[in-house]
Amino acid sequence: MDRVLKMGMVGGGKGAFIGAVHRTAACLDHGCRFVAGALSSTPDKARASGRELGLEDRRNYGTWREMLEGERALPEGERIDVVSIVTPNHAHAEVAGAFASAGFHVVCDKPLCRTTEEARGLIGAQRRGGKVFAVTYNYSGYPMVRQARHMVASGEIGRVRKVIVEYHQGWLASNLEGTGQKQADWRTDPSRSGAGGAIGDIGSHAEHLTRYVTGLEPVSVCADLTSFVPGRRLDDDANLLLRLAGPAADGEARGVLVASQIEIGHENDLRLRVFGTEGSLDWRQEEPNELWHRTMGGPDRVLRRGNAYVCDDAKWATRLPAGHPEAFFEAFANVYRAAFAAMRGTPGPDYPTVEDGARGVHFIERTVASAASDAKWTDARYTP
Repeated sequence: MDRVLKMGMVGGGKGAFIGAVHRTAACLDHGCRFVAGALSSTPDKARASGRELGLEDRRNYGTWREMLEGERALPEGERIDVVSIVTPNHAHAEVAGAFASAGFHVVCDKPLCRTTEEARGLIGAQRRGGKVFAVTYNYSGYPMVRQARHMVASGEIGRVRKVIVEYHQGWLASNLEGTGQKQADWRTDPSRSGAGGAIGDIGSHAEHLTRYVTGLEPVSVCADLTSFVPGRRLDDDANLLLRLAGPAADGEARGVLVASQIEIGHENDLRLRVFGTEGSLDWRQEEPNELWHRTMGGPDRVLRRGNAYVCDDAKWATRLPAGHPEAFFEAFANVYRAAFAAMRGTPGPDYPTVEDGARGVHFIERTVASAASDAKWTDARYTP
């Protein structure tokens, strides 16, 4: 049960940013070996990418369908245990559904897919196959995000009244897709990215981070989505008002979500602030090892990862002693680490599931609907 898992990958070949991140994160704790892949939608590119990464020829596949059939034909002890899916969004549903239905564990990049209908299909595929299905909302892997969740759940800031979550980037402030840049090209294409631009790409992270830390669910949304760059077919700037409900809320909490990719000067500036009846929390992804805690009439506190005073969940997510920075790769790896524990049937911390992914897709859809509506508020409640 403690053996090293064998991992395959679909997508993530030459020119792909996120594929290398997934491979590094998955193997960081030596919980898996990368042994098979179909790394591009073009067979020749797929095989060339696999050769560069040292895959055996017999498991360096031209297409994901070849990979699925090839791995199923191997003896059970030789085939992959888990597939990591890092394609553009439009391919997630078909690929993940096929592998999940066939009884393979799945780790899929976010957003899970393009529509709620596709998401419900993936939930069904996971139930049929009976295996683990994780979604890489990687910011949930940071130790101090887990510490913030613990503090909200334990009532250290009282009842939640307001949440402000912001994700600021500037890399799409010009018509970068017009230059042929691969990441910009598919992320601004509705046929491959889905109905949401910035709200789907980074807004999905912001929504999940809010839900993960506070336990609150969006009840309704009032959204303003804009495409500032001329000719761009998807939003590049999103400004949302939220109403949130859940056990930790002081009545119906209020929220503000900003997700923008046209804010020149910002790189990957994700920030979450949670305001309660007795205090507040403040975390930034660009300074991820610190969590600010403020109380009414008391001094500000800065909590740092790696110290004995943090909760057990934050300690689990920490590899290095205090003062040695941990960041993006380690947080990403924590999602894989927790999912791998579930795959082995051993107890471990939680990880984002296919159900979390479905909630995120539903939120994107309701946000797009709100932006297209003349109504002030659009119902955002998710029904499992």
